[in-house]
Amino acid sequence: MPLFTLRDGAHLNYEKTGHGPALFLVPGLGGDGRFWQPQLAELARHFTVVVHDHRGTGSSSLSRIDYSVEQMADDAAQLIEGLGFSRVHWCGHSTGGAMGQVLAIDRPQLIDRLVLSATWARSDAFFRRLFEVRSGILATQGPAAYLKASALALNTPAWVRAHDAELAAAEAQAATTIPVPEIVLSRIAAICRHDRLAELPRIRARTLAICARDDMVTPPYFTDDLVAAIPGARALFLPDGGHLYPNMRGPEFRAALISFLTES
Repeated sequence: MPLFTLRDGAHLNYEKTGHGPALFLVPGLGGDGRFWQPQLAELARHFTVVVHDHRGTGSSSLSRIDYSVEQMADDAAQLIEGLGFSRVHWCGHSTGGAMGQVLAIDRPQLIDRLVLSATWARSDAFFRRLFEVRSGILATQGPAAYLKASALALNTPAWVRAHDAELAAAEAQAATTIPVPEIVLSRIAAICRHDRLAELPRIRARTLAICARDDMVTPPYFTDDLVAAIPGARALFLPDGGHLYPNMRGPEFRAALISFLTES
């Protein structure tokens, strides 16, 4: 995957594939563009798909900065413009959805249609407590324990039961996946500060908000909040799939995404 140089000299690792209107697929807190790998082949038949690793994750620069959702969104905006796109469709999952809100409010000329996947506009007591626990585990017990605990919130029980060996293998590589825990802690603090709820009525992009009914990271009421506040937004609730539903209900997710982005 090529590297894009940001204005401060840091790099974003990205991949561009397919043909058609530009579609940015933006991952969540983990920040690794490979989250979208199961979706790329089908979506690339309809769109020029761009995925990237957030700064501080994957193969992008591991910058030791004070992270914010606005900074993450600005990095992505630089990539959009640097690749020569004037306007793109944006599908952001979780933290990627928070970034999409920021761009649709602050840089509306960049966003055509907006898909907000398993995301939130303002944290609440549940969200804060969940991430306080996850941060505490990472800070005191290390990356392997953090991944083990996170898997229980991100995935459905049935998926965990069926993928125990896969999860154990990922935990064994945790020090490679999370080489600088301080970056993850800063990114968690950033998403807990995210609050654009009062500004959502300013969004003019055609918007679809999707989540699974059993999501235990961004429960469905967050999607209700988004749809109530964004003019003309619509919601799609899948019956199950947990927080990582795109990769558990891939066909339904792709069908909904393609239909929404291509409708007249």
